Amino acid sequence: MSNEFPSVKWAYVDSIKEAADLYIMNYISKGDIAITQDIGLASTLLAKGVYVLSPRGILFEEKEIETALELRHLSAKARRRGIYGKGPKPFSEKDRENFKQELTKLLSKFQERK
Repeated sequence: MSNEFPSVKWAYVDSIKEAADLYIMNYISKGDIAITQDIGLASTLLAKGVYVLSPRGILFEEKEIETALELRHLSAKARRRGIYGKGPKPFSEKDRENFKQELTKLLSKFQERK
């Protein structure tokens, strides 16, 4: 492993469902940054005081996560009844740019604290 990022730690987890989520939830700390599109994981991490950013550049916040969880639940119920939506839009260059901008904002907050 390169020393280019000395504070980066790699962890290998089991391939069972939710193993990575459980590892993250157990080892992440308040004030850390997590990147995920998993709304359930995002909800749990927000409660721990973690900054959560989606790969599309959406910064999850406590006030909006409840609605996102409800929409996820309704979509799951519809899928169980055989009703499938269009799925997510393809990842775009605009998504990539939004992600870079939001991550830069988050990182600049950390830089200001030093």
